[in-house]
Amino acid sequence: MANFGFGHLTVVAPYEPHWQEAKSAVGASEILQHAKLASTLAEAVQDCTLVLGTGTSTHRKPEQPLVPLNEMGPLVTAQQNGGRIGLVFGPEKHGLTREDLSYCHLLIEIPTDPLQPSMNLGQAAAVCLYEFAARSEPIASRPSNATIQSAENPPLASGQLDVLGGLIGEVMAAAGYSPKNMEDANRHDLRLMLRRLRLNAADYRRVLGLFRRILWRLAPPPP
Repeated sequence: MANFGFGHLTVVAPYEPHWQEAKSAVGASEILQHAKLASTLAEAVQDCTLVLGTGTSTHRKPEQPLVPLNEMGPLVTAQQNGGRIGLVFGPEKHGLTREDLSYCHLLIEIPTDPLQPSMNLGQAAAVCLYEFAARSEPIASRPSNATIQSAENPPLASGQLDVLGGLIGEVMAAAGYSPKNMEDANRHDLRLMLRRLRLNAADYRRVLGLFRRILWRLAPPPP
C-alpha cells in the first residue's frame, strides 16, 4: 500500500492473536498503526461508494460484472463521480465468499494460471494497487486516502444501500413475499440488485420514502 500511495487499511475479523502480534511494517508502520478493525465486511465498506472485489473466476461464476485487472484504473476513474473506493481481498485459502462478493459492485479478476489460482495476499494487493496507480491519476496528484473529491450528486455509500435493503426486506416479510427459508437468498440477491442500479442521493430518498410508506400501510404502528 505504501509503495503505491495508499494509506487507509481496514482489517475484517482478523485472527486476534496474530493481529495483536503484528507490530512492524518496514516503511509503512503508520498504515499498520492506524488500520481500522471491523467485525463484518458490511461495516468495513459502509462509507465506500464503489466496492471492488478481487479474485479469479476459475472456480466460480461471477454474479456481478467482471473486469480484467488491466482495465481497472481507467474504469474506476471514469465511473467514480465522487466518493471513496474500496478494494477488497479475501483470505488466501479460499478468497472472498459468495456472501462477501454480494457487497461488491464489480469483481476484478487477477489473471492467474488455472492450475494455481490462489495468490499470496501481499502479492495480490501489490499487483492490484500497481495497476490502479499506473492506469489512473498520477500518484503525486491523488489524495493520500485515494478518495476522488467533489461531485454534484455522488453515488450512494454501501451503508446507505444496506439501510435501503433492510427496509425492502422488511416490506417483503410484511407482504409474505417468500417463505422463511428463502430470506437469506433474497437478501443476497437484493444486495446485488441495489449495487447494479447505481442509485444517486435523490433516487435513495424517493425509494426510501416509498418503501417506508408501503411498510406503514402493510403493518401500521400501534396507537
